[in-house]
Amino acid sequence: MRVLFLENHPMWIHGLPNGFRDLGHTVKISGTLTRNKLPRLLKTFKPDLVISMGWTPEHEEHKQYLVRRYVASSKIPHVYWATEDPTHHESFSLPYVRTVKPDFVFTICRSMVRNYKKMGIKASHMDFGYHPKVHKEGKVIRSLKRDIGIVANGYSRILKMYPKHFRIKSIKHLIRPLIQDGTRVDFWGRQWELMKPVLGSRIPRKWIHGYLPYSDAHKVYNSAKIIIGPQNQLTQVTQRTYEILGSGGFLITSDTPEIRRLFKPGRDLVVTSSAKQTRRLVNYYLKHPEERKRIRKQGKLAVAKHNYTCRARYMIQHLRKNKII
Repeated sequence: MRVLFLENHPMWIHGLPNGFRDLGHTVKISGTLTRNKLPRLLKTFKPDLVISMGWTPEHEEHKQYLVRRYVASSKIPHVYWATEDPTHHESFSLPYVRTVKPDFVFTICRSMVRNYKKMGIKASHMDFGYHPKVHKEGKVIRSLKRDIGIVANGYSRILKMYPKHFRIKSIKHLIRPLIQDGTRVDFWGRQWELMKPVLGSRIPRKWIHGYLPYSDAHKVYNSAKIIIGPQNQLTQVTQRTYEILGSGGFLITSDTPEIRRLFKPGRDLVVTSSAKQTRRLVNYYLKHPEERKRIRKQGKLAVAKHNYTCRARYMIQHLRKNKII
């Protein structure tokens, strides 16, 4: 097939599109969408399938109407992958689908499938994944060598909007005790300087390194002894969970039902559910490099079936089953 991805963001163009390429499909990334570019792409590339995903600048309201106008009139099947569910289901995912009217929706949240079906849109669940060409093992980089690292955004504004969000609880038992104890944690990502309301104290400025290009994240996962990975929901795992394990990183994350369904704690990764437990686990594993090495190796094996080649194959199977393609 010829598959057109309506996207330009590094977080999305290096994942699922690579999975389709691995299966032998011809893939094109749209780049920034404009009124002239979209119809030209449809005419010259002649895709058999159009895929949009996430919530990026390519989903601005005026671009939604462009997609509706040109893709729908072309009769080319359009699939939307709703990666913002469930947090932004009401505020973004549903309005986007109502406007764009894709032929099929995949959502990372199982409970949201019925919502799309109620709208008369065929839908199914599909989780995040990772791609081994992007998130891979590599040598330790001296400048990134740390005891404890985090690659994530603080999302201070969003957490103010959703004071009961599980990410707050996850940060409080994963990160807050370390910051309060003065245990150095190095942060790559935005808005961590604004996280005092959640952490209880400010992160020292020299511990914060700002935005890290998406394709460079694996270098931190390769180089830090421990990677801390907050979770957003009890019923699903973050994309970063797969990416850290796929890179061979040693992950300490929140103890959730979905983590336990997908992985085995103590074998593939390490889980914690309290500040006290986090302190104990960090102290223990910093002193036991051979155990970290064993868990890193097993985690990489356990996550292999969640690569984006498998996700692309899964997507195609469901689209064929539902007679979309």
